[in-house]
Amino acid sequence: MHWAFIGVFAFGVINQVDEVEELESFTLLMKEMIFGMVFLSLLLFRFIHMRSARAAMPRLDMPKKLILLARTVHLGMYVSLALIALTGLIIGSLYYFGVKEGFALQAVLLLHEIFFWVSVNLMGLHIAGAIYHRLKGDGVWSAMVPLLKEKSVQ
Repeated sequence: MHWAFIGVFAFGVINQVDEVEELESFTLLMKEMIFGMVFLSLLLFRFIHMRSARAAMPRLDMPKKLILLARTVHLGMYVSLALIALTGLIIGSLYYFGVKEGFALQAVLLLHEIFFWVSVNLMGLHIAGAIYHRLKGDGVWSAMVPLLKEKSVQ
């Protein structure tokens, strides 16, 4: 599911609307709205699944500060990704109801872009953390990348 979600996010980025005026096309607007709702649903499902699966995961011997950092980055990704979808849905709704310019639309467009870049930076931190654990050989990499399991050095 971890890797499939990357594909869903990449699909959204690749097929994004370049200019808000493209939403004049009702078909495109509906596709974007449906994608946003599906994205939010998948994100919520993944969040609930990961919260319940965390209890079954083995305890890793890591400093509490590192655990806090990992949890903060993960939660930040969930929140920023959800806010990308929510602001996208707001943009689509504003456009649908005839708000095609003005402060409200511009503000939500700016927030949409900010949440996108926050999520990209958090993903970068997540990848850096994965590489750190790969180099450390503490088993965290193997949990995230089941095809490229490492041998534990501890």
